[in-house]
Amino acid sequence: MAITGAFVNSFKEELLTMEHTTGATYKIALYTSAASLSATTTQYSATNEQTDSGSNYTAGGQTLSGLTATLIGTTGCLEWTSDPAWATSTISADGAVIYNASHGTDAALCVLDFGGTITSTNGTFTVTFPAYGSTTALMRIA
Repeated sequence: MAITGAFVNSFKEELLTMEHTTGATYKIALYTSAASLSATTTQYSATNEQTDSGSNYTAGGQTLSGLTATLIGTTGCLEWTSDPAWATSTISADGAVIYNASHGTDAALCVLDFGGTITSTNGTFTVTFPAYGSTTALMRIA
């Protein structure tokens, strides 16, 4: 299995039909190395998602906060102002899916590839989003 970071194909189409809004609930779910995630991922799935196993992680992941959608120069940027974190957790994750929990199908927006297994042992597991800018924002359309 493999996790390949991508701005998923279905989200590109859904943007054109305006299916996503800034008022929606967006979440991030963590996945193990057994997951198969890529640009063809269309929605949140519990298959190969990080399990609770005594941590503060729950199925479906965590709600993201502080959505910012703006134009920087000629690049449209989408970002959340808070890095998601799970305190006092034992987690091993290789990637994540950001999805719209308000959408009837839990539609995926993007896949994050951590580049390997990231682990926390009874500590804080944090997904650090990149700096917000026209060449660095988590999700951008040029």
